[in-house]
Amino acid sequence: MRVVVFVKATTDSEEGMQPTTAMLEEMGRYNEQLIKAGIMLAGDGLKPTSQAKRVAFDGASRMVIDGPFSETKELVAGYWIWDVRDMDQAVEWVKRCPNPMPGPSEIEIRPVYELSDFGEALTPEVAGLHNRNREATGEA
Repeated sequence: MRVVVFVKATTDSEEGMQPTTAMLEEMGRYNEQLIKAGIMLAGDGLKPTSQAKRVAFDGASRMVIDGPFSETKELVAGYWIWDVRDMDQAVEWVKRCPNPMPGPSEIEIRPVYELSDFGEALTPEVAGLHNRNREATGEA
């Protein structure tokens, strides 16, 4: 089962506070453990939303919105993509994570949809299209 693990933003991360050398080393060692366990597929930290943009959709209309964005508690400061046995394993690995922020923080775990989750809407033709796309990006 694939999951995306979101490191939630804080006021510090939105202000662009850089991690200390000790925090970088501790997180690097944690990532090494994830890689050795065959769990980590990808992961990175994200710059503050002051450097971001959103694109809002309404039918054929597109509107670009410049950051920063409000509601810091709803923002993401980093992520991992993991391949785990189940949600319990993901939770156990998150519990081992060093605190990714200097103060209180949260990490959210979200399962990734698999093609098999889409039932009858996934025709053989549509499945083939998505499988070719996954192969082309190296995901397969």
